[in-house]
Amino acid sequence: AGHPPAHPAGAGGFVPGPYAAPAGRPGVARGVVVLLVLVALLTGLLLGGLGARAVFGVGEARAGTLPTSSGGKVDRAPDSVAGIAKTVLPSTVYIETSAGGQRASGTGMILREDGYVVTNNHVVQAAADGGGRVLVVFADGSQAQADVVGRTAEYDVAVLKVDRTGLAPLVLADSDTVAVGDPVVAVGAPLGLQGTVTTGIISALNRPVRAGGPGASTFINAIQTDAAINPGNSGGPLVDGAGQVIGINTAIAQASGSSQATGSIGLGFAIPSNQVRRTAEQLIADGRATYPVIGVALDTRYTGEGVQVLTGTQGGQPAVTPGGPGDVAGIEPGDVILSIDGRPVTDPDELIVAIRSRAPGDTVELKVRRGNQERTVSVVLGEEESD
Repeated sequence: AGHPPAHPAGAGGFVPGPYAAPAGRPGVARGVVVLLVLVALLTGLLLGGLGARAVFGVGEARAGTLPTSSGGKVDRAPDSVAGIAKTVLPSTVYIETSAGGQRASGTGMILREDGYVVTNNHVVQAAADGGGRVLVVFADGSQAQADVVGRTAEYDVAVLKVDRTGLAPLVLADSDTVAVGDPVVAVGAPLGLQGTVTTGIISALNRPVRAGGPGASTFINAIQTDAAINPGNSGGPLVDGAGQVIGINTAIAQASGSSQATGSIGLGFAIPSNQVRRTAEQLIADGRATYPVIGVALDTRYTGEGVQVLTGTQGGQPAVTPGGPGDVAGIEPGDVILSIDGRPVTDPDELIVAIRSRAPGDTVELKVRRGNQERTVSVVLGEEESD
């Protein structure tokens, strides 16, 4: 509650159609007329100049010769946008999926030299669920069929494997070290336009984003950026000034009341690279991923300060799981959680994404209010297997 809905930036199979020149546009006709007039005037001037030269011998340059560049080499610093693009583009791939007659597209990046590629789960979900095909298109235009090694809806991460070696992987940076205002570059295939590069800054950190809208299970403690991200960018790298990956682009905000993603409005969200690293390593090792839990159900109707634990049951299950992390820490039904590790929480999504950004076994400090009494409890996060 209180956060703009976010939609996956690449699940819809957006592929640009053939371009057709518009016909019968008055503006074009006027432009042609003006152009012809200018050409006629220019021709007259040139001819007049030639005549003057013939009569008076004025000027030594040949008519019609324009100044040209010397053709010298242009040096582009490695940390310039062009330098970063040169590093990142060869390691960014275009992903096409097909299943049940439906096609979709997105982006991915090379994770390891032995053929592992990481992308968003929502890019390959339909193909994986429906026994469809996943095709990886490399920057040089070559293609390879991909197998889905593992995927998780909770973190919206999927790992693919292609039968190739000697690939150039991108480096995953430490996303905990980034700061608001840092310059970033996004690379992907918006609307099917492979190899598109856009720039911006980190606009905010730790944005609680539920990708896909209400009812979705994907909760992201996201990096927010104003770099242009559109449908088709999903799964592509968001890199820092050194060309290292700080996140993978996964969602864009949309105007309230709209049911369809409408393209970039300067509000894009990326899964932090530290989360991508942990999840991808699990998927490669086991084909599955786990996520941390505190073992309590939250009341989504509560509108007071903080986040309240349910007082009843949910789906026949108790609000506090017996023997779970919250129960062991002394949390009871009806307790209000005010903060996690000193960071205030204002709605259930915010608490969930803060927990999901940790790992099972980590310890978090929760400030809890019961009645008029407040206390801080230590909770060792439990573990559940991702869908």
